[in-house]
Amino acid sequence: MLVPDPKVVRELLTRYAALRIAQAERERPAAARELADVSYTLCVMMGTTGIHEAVAKADALLLARADVPDGVPAADPDEESGLSLAV
Repeated sequence: MLVPDPKVVRELLTRYAALRIAQAERERPAAARELADVSYTLCVMMGTTGIHEAVAKADALLLARADVPDGVPAADPDEESGLSLAV
């Protein structure tokens, strides 16, 4: 199974969160389109059909790799830790 690059996943989660905040403050068509694009990309990268599941899997992936310098996962990314890095 291919595992997404954690740096790319982190960038997408950051962009997703920033766009969600921007849309909550003031809705704009351009930001809505970009949010849809980022959401779709996260879903594809994480192998999901919904953004909430994609964010949860992305969080788990980043948490699993956070303490491992060589990139070998310390835990199963499908396990739920109860923590979320992005909403």
